[in-house]
Amino acid sequence: MLKKIIAGLIVAGSLFLCICAFYGSSKDSRTVIKFASWGSKSEIDIIIPLLKDFEKANPDLKIEFMHIPQNYFQKIHLLFASNTAPDVIFINNLYLPVYANAGVLEDLSNIEINRGDYYEKALQALSWKGKLYAVPRDVSNLVIYYNKEIFDRMNVPYPKNGWTFDEFLAAAEKLTNSQDVFGISFEEDLLFYLPYLMSEGGGVLSDDVTKDITHEENTQRGLTLYADLRKRYHVAPLKSESASATMAQMFLQGKLAMHLSGRWLVPKYREEANFDWDIAPFPKGAAGSIVPLDASGCAIAKSSQHKQEAFLLIKFLSSKESIQKMTQSGLIVPARIDVANSKYFLDGQRPLNAKVFLDVIETSKPTPVSVNYNQITDRMKVYTEKLFN
Repeated sequence: MLKKIIAGLIVAGSLFLCICAFYGSSKDSRTVIKFASWGSKSEIDIIIPLLKDFEKANPDLKIEFMHIPQNYFQKIHLLFASNTAPDVIFINNLYLPVYANAGVLEDLSNIEINRGDYYEKALQALSWKGKLYAVPRDVSNLVIYYNKEIFDRMNVPYPKNGWTFDEFLAAAEKLTNSQDVFGISFEEDLLFYLPYLMSEGGGVLSDDVTKDITHEENTQRGLTLYADLRKRYHVAPLKSESASATMAQMFLQGKLAMHLSGRWLVPKYREEANFDWDIAPFPKGAAGSIVPLDASGCAIAKSSQHKQEAFLLIKFLSSKESIQKMTQSGLIVPARIDVANSKYFLDGQRPLNAKVFLDVIETSKPTPVSVNYNQITDRMKVYTEKLFN
C-alpha cells in the first residue's frame, strides 16, 4: 500500500513538474515598454490599434499602455518621484519644462528623425534650452468658429483673412441679439485671452521666459480689449448669463455667433451641430493676428532601461502612417507637414476652411513657458477675476 502511495506521489510530482515546465516555457519573454498618455475614448480607440500594429512589427516587444484620463501630470509627477516612470511619456509643451529642467527626460536632439518633416514651431515648442525633449505628434492653435446661419440672419459678412479687431468688434455687436445670441465667446482661462494680449504685442512672459510682462502697456491694452467684450460692449456673456453651460454648448445651442477655440472641438461640432459652420483666423491687433501655438508629443524617461526600444516606439508613433490615422479622427492638427497638407486633414468635411489651422501656424507664436508656468497661470486667475467680472 505504501509503495502505491509513493508511486502515486511520484507520478503526481512528475505531472506537476511537467505543468510548471509548460507554463514556464509559455511565459511572455518579450521586453515590456511602458507608455503613458491621456486621451478621450475616441482618441484611445485609435491609439490601442496603433500599439498593436507596433507589436506585430516588433514581435519581441510588448507595450504596457498606461491610460491616465484625469490629473495626468500630477500622476506622472508621482511616478517620477517614486522611480516608476513609464519609458515613453506623452507630454505637451506647457509641462515639458518642469521635467526637462529636472533632468528626468532624455535629450532627443540626435534621434534619427527628419526634422524637416515637422513644423519647426512644433519642434521649438517641445524644446528646452535648445534641446529637443519630445517628438511632436500634433500642434494646437486657436481659430474663430462661426455660425454661418446667424451671420446670414443678421446680414453680417463672414469673417475673412486679415480682418481687424475693429471689424471683429463691429461684427460681434451686430450679431449680438438681446439675451438670445452673443457675438463672441468668453472664457477666463489664460489660453483663451492670450491671443488678445499677443496680438497687441503683449503676453504673460517674455519670449526668453525670463521676464513677467503682464503689467506692460501692450499686455494691459489686450486685457482691456478682452474685458470690454463682456463689460463695456456686452457682446460676450457674463458668468451669470452662461450659467453652467460651456462656450461649446452655447455655440451648439445657437447662442454664440463666434467661438474662439481649438481643433479638439471639430469632431464634436461635426457630430452635434445642426447648422452650417466654418472657421476663420483670429483678427489682427496692433501687432498682427497672433495666437499661442502649443504642441504635444512623445518623450523618453531618462530612467528607462529600454531606451533603444522606446526610440523605436516613438519613431513609429510619429511616422506618417500613424499620424495619418490620428488625423482622420478630426481631433488634431498634425505636426507632420506632409500629413497636414494631405487629404487626411484637408478632407472636405467641416470646417471647409480647414487650411486656416495651417495658415495660423505661420503667424502663431509658441507659448513662452517657464518651469513655474502653473504658478503664473494661478496668479493670472486671481489677477483677472475682478477685471473680467
